[in-house]
Amino acid sequence: MTSATTSYDGESSTTGMGHVVQPGAIDVSHRAILYVNGVTVSFDGFKALNDLSFAIDAGELRCVIGPNGAGKTTMMDVITGKTRPDVGNVFLGQTLELTQMTEYEIARLGIGRKFQKPSVLENHTVFENLELAMKGPKSVWATLFHRRDSAQEDRIRDMLGRIDLANRMNDLAGLLSHGQKQWLEIGMLLMQDPQILLLDEPAAGMSDEETARTGELLLSLEGKHSIVVVEHDMDFVASIARKVTVLHEGRVLAEGAMDKVQNDERVIEVYLGR
Repeated sequence: MTSATTSYDGESSTTGMGHVVQPGAIDVSHRAILYVNGVTVSFDGFKALNDLSFAIDAGELRCVIGPNGAGKTTMMDVITGKTRPDVGNVFLGQTLELTQMTEYEIARLGIGRKFQKPSVLENHTVFENLELAMKGPKSVWATLFHRRDSAQEDRIRDMLGRIDLANRMNDLAGLLSHGQKQWLEIGMLLMQDPQILLLDEPAAGMSDEETARTGELLLSLEGKHSIVVVEHDMDFVASIARKVTVLHEGRVLAEGAMDKVQNDERVIEVYLGR
C-alpha cells in the first residue's frame, strides 16, 4: 500500500511515491480527519471544482448541498480516487495523501461511498449481503472456505437491528423496497468498519417514514464515523445537519449551522431561492 508522511508546520512533505506536496494553508487546529486542499478539476475547459478547500472532523456528520453542477459528485470522485485533480491535494488525517493512491487503496484505508442508486446483491438474502460485505480476506479461496464464527454472526445480527431489517434477514435483497435497499447498502458499508462514509442522496425516492428512519440511522452513526451526506432534500438536511457546506461553481460558497446557511444572502440567491 502507498505510504506517506506529511508535515503540517508549513514545510513540504513527501509521499511514498516520491511526490512532494505543500499543504499550505490547511488548518489543523481542530480534529479534522479529511482535508480537501485547493482542488481544481477541469473537464474540457469547464472547472467542475475550482480551488475547493474544506475539512471534515473526526466523527462529524456533514451535509453538503448546492445546485446542479456545483461540483458535489466531482468532489466525492476526487476523495475516492475516481477522478484525479488538476491541482490540489486530499489528505486523510495528517499522514496520507489520497490523490497519489488508487481507488482500491483508498477504500482499504476506510473510505466508503454509497451512490444514489442502491447497489445490493439482489439474488442473495439480506443476511448474505451483510456477510459478504464484512471486512476480511476476499480471495476466491477465502470465500469458498469461509466459516463465520459466533462473533461474526452476532455482528451481522446487530447490524440487521441497526438498519431495521432484522425481520427481512432471510428475504432476497431484490424483494426489499427502495428505502430498505438503501439501508442495506449503508449496512454493507458499515460492515467494512469505515472511517469515512460518503453518501449520495441517501433519502432520494423514499417515503416520509423511510426518510425519517434514515435520518435516525445517520444520527446514530455520528461520533462513530465521519459522514458526508450530499443531499437535495432540504427538509431532510435540516433534520440531521450539524454543519452544512454549500458548494457553488466548484467552491465553497457558505458553511456553518443550518440556520446561518439558510439566511445567507448568497445561498438564497443561487440555491434556496427568494
